[in-house]
Amino acid sequence: MNPSLIHILTNSNPKDISKLYYKHRDAFLNFGKRYGADSDIMLDIYQDAFVVIRKHAIQGRLDQVDSSFKTYLFGIGKRMIYNYHKQHKHNVSLDPEIHMINDKIEEIDFDLTKEPSIEQKLLRTFFNKLGKRCQEMLTLFYYRGLTIDEIAEKSGYENTNVVSSQKSRCLKQLKEIINTAE
Repeated sequence: MNPSLIHILTNSNPKDISKLYYKHRDAFLNFGKRYGADSDIMLDIYQDAFVVIRKHAIQGRLDQVDSSFKTYLFGIGKRMIYNYHKQHKHNVSLDPEIHMINDKIEEIDFDLTKEPSIEQKLLRTFFNKLGKRCQEMLTLFYYRGLTIDEIAEKSGYENTNVVSSQKSRCLKQLKEIINTAE
């Protein structure tokens, strides 16, 4: 992420923070229309998402983020919109058709010409040695960012304890594969 934006978020200069806050607000409200939330709810969600991203900046969690500020902010907001609908028993899903790119949503660019690091290559190799169920579990949790509750619901597990145990076993198995390779 752009270091100057991280500095603005951590510097606590109210004028700069305010400019950054309003820069993406309208685009976020338009983005939220796709999910059927009214504008007052979307304003609350945007504010909460902005607070979360600022908290992440203060905690130093944005230093290694490769996405743009807007993409990261919208990702947080999208998760909050989904949670809002879930809490209020609205039918909403994160089906692929919801994620289709159009003119109003920023596309996430990946630098495919950039060679993965040695650690990334090793992780991919070890990850591919896991069973399909563990690969799915770890992908849903770490890559897709689903909560234990969402994984239980999506994958048909009995309850969250089963998901949590399965995730722990999968991580343990991955660590064992890595340790035996060393």
